[in-house]
Amino acid sequence: MAQTSQKYGEWPLKRLMTAVVGSGPKSADDMSRAQAREAFQRILGDEPDQTTLGAFWLANRWKRNTPEELAAYVDVMAEESTVVAEPEADPVDCGANYDGKHSSALLGVAAGVVAAGAGTPIVTHSGDRVPTQKETAYKHVLDELGVRTELDVEESAEMVDETGFGFYYQPAFNPGIDDLFERRDMMGVRTFVNTIETLANPANADVHLGSFYHLAFAKKVVDTFRESEQVSPGKVIMFQGMEGYDDIRPGYTKVAEWEADGTEDGTFEDYEIETPEYGMDFEEEDLQVDDVQADSATITEDVVTGEREDHFADAVALNAAFRIYAGGDADTLDDGLEAARTAIDDGSAAAVLEDLRAF
Repeated sequence: MAQTSQKYGEWPLKRLMTAVVGSGPKSADDMSRAQAREAFQRILGDEPDQTTLGAFWLANRWKRNTPEELAAYVDVMAEESTVVAEPEADPVDCGANYDGKHSSALLGVAAGVVAAGAGTPIVTHSGDRVPTQKETAYKHVLDELGVRTELDVEESAEMVDETGFGFYYQPAFNPGIDDLFERRDMMGVRTFVNTIETLANPANADVHLGSFYHLAFAKKVVDTFRESEQVSPGKVIMFQGMEGYDDIRPGYTKVAEWEADGTEDGTFEDYEIETPEYGMDFEEEDLQVDDVQADSATITEDVVTGEREDHFADAVALNAAFRIYAGGDADTLDDGLEAARTAIDDGSAAAVLEDLRAF
């Protein structure tokens, strides 16, 4: 035990449970940054027993993590697990929920390919059937399209520079998080790991694009990045996504933007858009499919090659517009939408998909 204390400090997870976080959702205290750092160092070091780890994860879920705690977890992940391979391009990092989608088509691959065709480099990352849902994520749609996904990080960076679109595979760039798979699976509910893995930023991109259910979560993500000492993009754009993914939902939708501007807090603004004004004049149910992996791949190929001009094509165009706008290559969403449709019409998007398959 003395040896463990010398390695990690004075806060084993069991002590954190009894003294800080484990007294229930209403009476639990928040951890200091140092306590949260030590806790995650111990977790990545496989130090806690399974019962204690499960209890700690559940206690964090009950009390809800503060941005300071999440930033500590992100920093430890970056220091002890995440392997960064930075491409020459400066892409938009798309960090969608790794446990995937089960009902609606995954549009992020198509949107990313179209944005890349329009000149905005895009990076995506995911694992393989990650707990708790174990549903379709970026990797699986790319696999279905015949794009190689089990890459080392240097290959992922090369993919970005050669094609404009890059995929980073969690076991390669974030092995410490991947090693937690079995314990996360046994939990049966999401933990804070489901949040921080989406913020990993393996390409060291300066722009993060993500999604939220409620605006408060977008603010928490922004504050987490602001508190982090290791992962600090200069711009964050988030919107209300379908199934927690980075596919914008049809209808009335909140958007949140934050940008570092030299001040302590940066500039944060939120606003609403009506997606019918941008061509998405339909309901979420219209984007549901029977087989998310196979159907999403078919939709991706048909849209980027210009063979499809239905509501799926409209949804992909708007999602691509958000990526182009986030990357600073369009001043407005309308400009991004025009660039996205041009990339489809002139064959640029199809060329990106062809390059990805050849990579």
